[in-house]
Amino acid sequence: MSPDCTITVHFFQPAPRLAPYFTAFYLTEIDGPPGLLVDDYLHPEWAALRFTQGTPPVASVGPGAMRPQWPFVANGPTSKTIHFGVEKSRIWGIGLQPAGWAKFVPAPANTLANLTVDGAAHPAFARFAPLRGLIFDGNDDPAAEAARINAHLVNFADLPVPSEDQIVACHAAVLDPEVATVVELGERLNLPIHSLERLTRRYFGFSPKLLLRRQRFLRSVAQFMLDPTLKWIGALDGQYHDQAQFVRDFKAFMGMSPRRYAAMPHPILRPILRQRMADAGALAPIDLPTVARYAD
Repeated sequence: MSPDCTITVHFFQPAPRLAPYFTAFYLTEIDGPPGLLVDDYLHPEWAALRFTQGTPPVASVGPGAMRPQWPFVANGPTSKTIHFGVEKSRIWGIGLQPAGWAKFVPAPANTLANLTVDGAAHPAFARFAPLRGLIFDGNDDPAAEAARINAHLVNFADLPVPSEDQIVACHAAVLDPEVATVVELGERLNLPIHSLERLTRRYFGFSPKLLLRRQRFLRSVAQFMLDPTLKWIGALDGQYHDQAQFVRDFKAFMGMSPRRYAAMPHPILRPILRQRMADAGALAPIDLPTVARYAD
């Protein structure tokens, strides 16, 4: 058994003018002995930006060996798990919603889907490139760091967002468990299917069908992760016909069976999910930092 590793999670809300464009700003602090690699699996997600103070992570989108990443790593929207490993470090994460992609990123989302890139070098993320130098000043003050993130991003708050109303409406409809099919999604937005396809690929990264399928899957996994008393069958979203359909989706999105995933400790993802829900008032606050032990 290796020595204890402490994982602390802090969440901060974007400034009000930025709220339609970002999910949250969150700091994960990993404090352990040098060289100890802690790994976990992210669920499919919207685009994200991560800035590391310390050793940059290693990661793989989907199956394959984890590879060294960068001090500022950016990923487009994903429909596959990101397997990642981190050593002793402080990592700021910023979740970018589809409307935020439209405002801040000039590239089509589908061209960067399921990819991680060096955010400091890739032109699509040029507006975020200065952030790593602004965030970390040696004082390790999470509130001050979050304030500097907000201050930088507010500089872009007046940038025009093409098709913003359609993007926001589409995002809300994709999240709505009552919207189960592409036809229903098109009817909700009053868009023909070919226009809906263009909209979602450009700003969401994927086809409407895949977005709805991904969201159905994510609702089920989130329910399972947040309630350890549930079995998978009790966490399934109402859009699933049966457990076999869910298992097929799980293997497609996560690259493993639900049983294997459930047996993993999730030392980073579980504290992040629980703290996010606690901050939103959906759970009683939990004691942090979270201490986990990792077998050699």
